[in-house]
Amino acid sequence: MNKKVPMRDGYGKALLELCEKRNDVMVLDADVAKSTRTVWIRDRYPEKFMDMGIAEQDMVGTAAGMALAGMTPFVSTYGVFLSGRAWDQIRTTVCYNNLNVKLAGAHAGISVGPDGATHQALEDVALMRVLPKMTVIVPCDAEETRKAALAMAERKGPCFIRFGREAVPVVTGEETPFEIGKARLCREGTDVTVFANGAMVYEALQAAESLTEEGISVQVIDMHTVKPLDEESVIRATEETGCIVTAEEHQIAGGLGSAVAECLVRNHPVPVEMVGTEDTFGESGKPEELMCKYGLTAEHIAEKVRKALSRK
Repeated sequence: MNKKVPMRDGYGKALLELCEKRNDVMVLDADVAKSTRTVWIRDRYPEKFMDMGIAEQDMVGTAAGMALAGMTPFVSTYGVFLSGRAWDQIRTTVCYNNLNVKLAGAHAGISVGPDGATHQALEDVALMRVLPKMTVIVPCDAEETRKAALAMAERKGPCFIRFGREAVPVVTGEETPFEIGKARLCREGTDVTVFANGAMVYEALQAAESLTEEGISVQVIDMHTVKPLDEESVIRATEETGCIVTAEEHQIAGGLGSAVAECLVRNHPVPVEMVGTEDTFGESGKPEELMCKYGLTAEHIAEKVRKALSRK
C-alpha cells in the first residue's frame, strides 16, 4: 500500500528548503496560507512571507516587481483563482516581460471535492500552456512536487505548478530522478502507452497492473511537464507501442491530451484516447466519488486502453 501524502506538503517543504538556502526567495500568498502550506514559511521565515489578501491580480503584479528587482517570488493560491482572475497580469506583466515569477496553483482538479465547481481548477493547465515563455508542471505526488518546486527556482522565466488538495499515494522516492521537460518512465510495456500526470499517474499504474490479467502490456509514463513537452519521449513511446492513452485531472481540451495529440499529429499519427473531464464543470461531493463520476479512475483508463487497442 502506497502511503498517501498531500502534494501541497511537498510544495511547503520545498519552500522551506529554498528560504533556508537562498536570500532572493520571497513567498506571496492570497490569504490561504494554511491551505497552500505557505504558513510554514510565515511561521519560520516571516521576513520572506507576504500575505497579499484575496487580491490575486495585485499579488501577481507585486511578484513581477520583485522579479524586476532581482528576487525570485513564489506566488501561491488556489489554481482556479490564480489562472483565472490574474490571467491578464500573468500574460502581460509576467510572460510578456519574461519575468522570473513562480506560480503555484493549489487545490487543482475535481478532487478538491466539497468546495465545488467554483474552486475546482479544470482549465488552469490550458490557460497557462497557451502563454508564451511559460513552463507548466503537474507533479504526481508530494515528493515530485517538492522536486518540481526546487527545479522551478533554478529555472529562469515564468513557471506554473499545479497540485491538488487531497492526499494521494506516493509513487516516487527521494532517488527518483526529476528534470523539467523530461518525462519519466514508470512502467515498461509493449502494447500501449499511457501518458499521465498529477494524481492520474497512480491510477494509470493501477490500470496497467489490472490489465496484465487480460494479457495487455501497458507502458506508463509520468508526463509531469506539459510545457515544454518531452516530444522525443512521446514519439519514441509511440514507435514502441503504436497507440496512446492520456490521463489527467483536467479538461481534455487544452491539457496534456491536447499537447500529446498536437505532437503526434505532426510527427507520428496513431490512435489516441484521452481520459479527463469532458467539457463539464464539477460539483460538490467526496473526492473519490467525484473522481469516479467524472471518469478519472484506473477503471476508466483501462477502458480507454482497450478502446485504443481496438483502433490500433
